[in-house]
Amino acid sequence: MSTNAFKVEHRYLELPDSFYTRVKPTPLSQPAMVCFNHKLSAQMGFHVQDEAEWAGVGAGAELLEGMDPVAMKYTGHQFGVYNPELGDGRGLLLWETVAPDGTRWDWHLKGAGTTPYSRFGDGRAVLRSTIREYLCSEAMHGLGIPTTRALFMISAKDPVRRESIETAAALMRVAQSHIRFGHFEFAAHHEGPEALKTLLEHVITLHFPHLISLPEEQRYQRWFEEVVERTARLIADWQAVGFCHGVMNSDNMSIIGDTFDYGPYAFLDDFDAGFICNHTDEGGRYAYNRQPQTGFVNCQYLANALLPIMDEDAVRRSLRRYETAYNEHFKNNMRAKLGLEETDDSDMSLIMDTFSMLHEHRVDYTRFFRGISNLHRHGNAPVRDLFVDRSVADEWLERYEARLKTETRAHDEREYAMRQVNPKYILRNYLAQQVIMEAQNGDYAPLKELLKVLENPFADQPEFEHYAALPPDWGKHLNISCSS
Repeated sequence: MSTNAFKVEHRYLELPDSFYTRVKPTPLSQPAMVCFNHKLSAQMGFHVQDEAEWAGVGAGAELLEGMDPVAMKYTGHQFGVYNPELGDGRGLLLWETVAPDGTRWDWHLKGAGTTPYSRFGDGRAVLRSTIREYLCSEAMHGLGIPTTRALFMISAKDPVRRESIETAAALMRVAQSHIRFGHFEFAAHHEGPEALKTLLEHVITLHFPHLISLPEEQRYQRWFEEVVERTARLIADWQAVGFCHGVMNSDNMSIIGDTFDYGPYAFLDDFDAGFICNHTDEGGRYAYNRQPQTGFVNCQYLANALLPIMDEDAVRRSLRRYETAYNEHFKNNMRAKLGLEETDDSDMSLIMDTFSMLHEHRVDYTRFFRGISNLHRHGNAPVRDLFVDRSVADEWLERYEARLKTETRAHDEREYAMRQVNPKYILRNYLAQQVIMEAQNGDYAPLKELLKVLENPFADQPEFEHYAALPPDWGKHLNISCSS
């Protein structure tokens, strides 16, 4: 570390002892640096000359001065069932730093070994899943969607048993906060009102400081409203880019509204409203079209946890903000994707009919919206060619062109704006699988190139055109499970 402009803290340790257990990482053997996020480290307040120096920290073999690793304790609802046994089973919160701009960063090492909350797990992460999390968290950041980030990842020689024997890896995940809805469920159901209030004040102080000066009752209600609204807007953003989370348990819901915990996930290829990206989700609880409702259910779990310290009517009123915030943000997102600036009462009908058409005809979601962002420049062919029945495309395009006649922006201006919200490049599962296969053979160059492409998903990047191609048949329905 060549400069150290950040401040070291560990405010999580101010919470009662029951919220964590001190655990030393279990070192991995022969660690090697795979990727280091230099742009992110600069934002956090430090610069790295020699990436290899960080391999020991990533392997859990070294701790920097001030690091005090803890496994966080929380609970949560998993697939609708309350589980009191949860907590950091393979990750450790090492410390918190404050960047020169005042931004707080938790450093959380994933794959650090067993903790008291590992249950039957081995506390490890494998190369495959670590690459997937690194890729997707950075892809989401490139798309402008709130997310945890990847600071660096290492590979190691240790064998790890999953469905087969794989090699170990570890990820330094960073975020403004690692506190989840499940922390509040733990406090409410197991620790009592005082611990719950302590946790809430901790979160407000660090992450909602604009609320500190309000009287307590108003402070708590405004805070919960903001959490509900952030959650609703986040899921509206997921829906707009065709992202499926896969494990929307309440212990995977960030209290500050970040996309959190990249296990099984997928960006839609051929549009399927009921797409299930996690093959262990047999009932489709977390299917694409159920994500908005699931977000609300998770807010209900959080609401129930807050009842010991909040007025029930205030909680109910705050919960109603979810539907309003989701609907408004989703509609704004989709109007922007369609290039609609003028208000028209028929717009919601156009939006929902578009989704129905994409679903019925299994049209590639990303290519469709990028195609309509270039109609004036490239013509109708890139859109029509996505349809087996071209007449369906023609009928929709005719309706769309008629709607555009009520717009006042010039074609070029409108389509430029559309290209800023309709990505050309997304992290398709087959792209992730290709770089994983290369990485397992020791070649990380494809991974780094894909990361570079995903940094600027809205730019044309003609030298990387092949990353925007439709997926091959083998890449459309890859099975992704929770076995990370």
